[in-house]
Amino acid sequence: MKPLLLRALLALTLVAALPLQAQAGRSCQEARPTAASIVQGMQLAQRTAERLDASGARVVLLARAGQDLGKYGLRYSHMGIAYKTDEGPWRVVHKLNQCGTAVAALYRQGLGEFFLDDPWRYEAAWSVPAPQVQAQLLAALREPAARIARMNVAPYSIVSYAWGQKYQQSNQWAIETLAAAMEPATIASRAQAQAWLQFKGYQPTTLRLGPLTRLGGRVGSANVAFDDHPNDKRFSDRIETVTVDSVFEWLPRAGLGAAPVVLKL
Repeated sequence: MKPLLLRALLALTLVAALPLQAQAGRSCQEARPTAASIVQGMQLAQRTAERLDASGARVVLLARAGQDLGKYGLRYSHMGIAYKTDEGPWRVVHKLNQCGTAVAALYRQGLGEFFLDDPWRYEAAWSVPAPQVQAQLLAALREPAARIARMNVAPYSIVSYAWGQKYQQSNQWAIETLAAAMEPATIASRAQAQAWLQFKGYQPTTLRLGPLTRLGGRVGSANVAFDDHPNDKRFSDRIETVTVDSVFEWLPRAGLGAAPVVLKL
């Protein structure tokens, strides 16, 4: 039996006993995972690990389809930085919103945990960074945790302004961390990381969200805020935020990574 699937079966016996983990943009009151969802998540993790091993990459930007964002023209919701450990397994460093609150933290997890977060679709996608980008990211990941967390801030909004510093969402942390890893001697703040991203031609996704949508989101969810967006953009229904899809489009254009590879169950 494959190791990941064996761990999946072991996990089935623990579901009833363990508390829910912090989930990206989800309430801790949601139902616990089912046996079927655990097996599917672990199968996706197993196949992803096999494909990543075959690619020869050491670091990738890895995405999952955790929510249905089709009405916004988006396919993926969440991105982390995955790397191959010296021991062999792949690990993912990513930022997770804590139970739908207004704060988030960084987590270092295995692929199984990454894909067990109640996905909308059992689908993985990743971009293999250029060799120099991989080397810089791997160096940051292997140093004390403080370095990889340097760009992280706790205040969270799922639609945080791409060029603001009041909040930070998960995909925003990933590319700001990439920027800091590429210029570790000169990038010491989020503003500097964002300036590097702009210099490299990154363009955020513009979501068209009307006033009722904005108001409903802010009142109903602690992890949704719009007050960091410039008034001229916010009041003309233009919400500019970092999405996985926009990162996947940018990496090849900037010469920083390959077009995404997609894996579906």
